[in-house]
Amino acid sequence: MTTTIQKVAIFGLTPARASGNFGAPITAALQRAGFNITIITRTESSSTFPAGLPVIRTKYTLEKLTTALTGQDAAICVVGPGGIGAQVTIVEAAEAAGIKRFIVDDFGWGPDFRNLPEFSAIHAHRRAGWEVARAKAQANPNFTFTGITSGNPIDWAIQRFPLMGFDISQSSAIIYNSGIEKFTATTLAGIGQSVVGVLQHPDETANRFVKVLSIITNQTELLEAFQRVTNRQWPVQHASAQTLIESGQQKFKAGIGGWVLELVVAQLYDEGQARCVMAPSWKASDSPLLGVENESVDDVVAKVLQL
Repeated sequence: MTTTIQKVAIFGLTPARASGNFGAPITAALQRAGFNITIITRTESSSTFPAGLPVIRTKYTLEKLTTALTGQDAAICVVGPGGIGAQVTIVEAAEAAGIKRFIVDDFGWGPDFRNLPEFSAIHAHRRAGWEVARAKAQANPNFTFTGITSGNPIDWAIQRFPLMGFDISQSSAIIYNSGIEKFTATTLAGIGQSVVGVLQHPDETANRFVKVLSIITNQTELLEAFQRVTNRQWPVQHASAQTLIESGQQKFKAGIGGWVLELVVAQLYDEGQARCVMAPSWKASDSPLLGVENESVDDVVAKVLQL
């Protein structure tokens, strides 16, 4: 029997996630696709949201969230790191309210990723909500979940974090190791479309993590594209992913901030490890099913520069 989804609630617990970053392209994609969207946020939140969308401000208790979700067909969790702990309660409320599809907060590397050991506690924290969703789906056939594993959010991440190797303001680059380590990535537009695709194909995406990507690339290809699109030669420094790993691990042991970004970037470029390849090709991923476009490196670079 085909499931129909029209009314969609979106959770974002911090201003950065709820009204920007991943939340913004997801909301825009859902609006273009004609879904009826409701934003659910904490009572004390001062976040602002797109005009014309209904907003429910509520306490994040099981009772209050169940009431807020009643009448919705689906719920999407796009919370920031500080809100991940609330996902278990959100899932429980979604199942109690009769939600048909819950999209858990992944939009990263999924349940099977070979993280460096420093990420174990973070991964366990995220996995708690995923496991509750899986258990609820097993016990209640009317409740289903999907996780969207999208890998690196490439246009957003490159523009925001020069440590990824590309300083847009200075038109300069840092190439780690040989610069040929491949990784998969999804643009913000692709992340938004992946959510639309899941809701438009609920039967094919039920109770599993889908893997999506816009591109498989490496630093060398990206640098060549930046130089081609900007029509200028970028000065290049060379660095080692292993140096980043050592620095991040030292900061982790000392309790100093900054280790997360260093180790995330190191995992991306850790040569010969293929840590960040979610699927061997665009065709082999769930992208064709979900309508996520297969983008060229020039397409991606243009989006970085537009941001």
